[in-house]
Amino acid sequence: MSVGLIGLLDDIAAIAKVAAASLDDVASQAAKAGAKAVGVVIDDTAVTPTYVIGFAATRELPIVGKIAAGSLRNKLLFLLPVALALSYFLPWAITPLLMLGGAYLCYEGVEKVLEAIVPHRAHSHEAQLSRLTSNAQSIEDEKVGSAIRTDFILSAEIMAITLAAIPVGSLPMQAAVLAVVALGITTAVYGVVALIVKADDLGLALAKNDGASAIARAGRALGRVLVRGMPAFLTFLSIVGTAAMIWVGGGIILHGFELYASPAIGLGVKAAAEAMAHALPSIAGVLEWIIEAAIAGAAGALIGAASILITEFVFSPTWKLLMSYWQARQKSA
Repeated sequence: MSVGLIGLLDDIAAIAKVAAASLDDVASQAAKAGAKAVGVVIDDTAVTPTYVIGFAATRELPIVGKIAAGSLRNKLLFLLPVALALSYFLPWAITPLLMLGGAYLCYEGVEKVLEAIVPHRAHSHEAQLSRLTSNAQSIEDEKVGSAIRTDFILSAEIMAITLAAIPVGSLPMQAAVLAVVALGITTAVYGVVALIVKADDLGLALAKNDGASAIARAGRALGRVLVRGMPAFLTFLSIVGTAAMIWVGGGIILHGFELYASPAIGLGVKAAAEAMAHALPSIAGVLEWIIEAAIAGAAGALIGAASILITEFVFSPTWKLLMSYWQARQKSA
């Protein structure tokens, strides 16, 4: 074997070692950064099944697939390059954009609460907004579109948290970590969502198993539990998902106010939570989180209610006026 070939093989081995070390580094950083975003990931998992409830069983997995594809598109095609560009050129713009997204989450969450409490009022509000969109859209398309828009905000929060958790390094390394986190989280979230929405079908299949073995009997018992319990679980998940939208949105906006208005906002929330948590030291950590989430939820509810009023009495009439003017111009032309 020639000396030149040996040298070439040594170079290839060295490159392979560097590549392997880089992959290990990407995986390690992705795991650490993804763990930071676990709260938003849980919220995303709780929110998504609410968009599938009410559809035929044959449409459940296709709808989850559409939302998952939209989520991956959100993260890889839009949020990843935008996050890198903003962090490099306009780092100050990230928080205001996240605050706008938080306001949208509050709006969506409060609208769902409004629909549950005052259905006629909510339907009237939705009827006004429906004039702003194409009447040709199907209910499924509207649900999928709404889910993808909500996912965009939650994904933006996930990507922002991930970017903040990555040590300063090369742009390709940051892009690789963000891509790994995007793929991993999307697979995990929508895999769990698919299991949740099809659990009742699995339960029905298990309950129909007429085998005589102990495993078959245990399967039938589990199937009956799933069939009877899933409607209540999905209702509970719908409530949790709606609450998650409101408290995550409120938390994003409170954090923005803390940065731009006064650090006393965050310190006040933290102090209030710690003071109340001292009442039960054994569960102080959990109680502190619940209180902080409740404060963020209260702020989110107020912001969502204000957003609905502004949309209904300012944006919607203005849009209709502009559309009327445009149609009149078109006819006169």
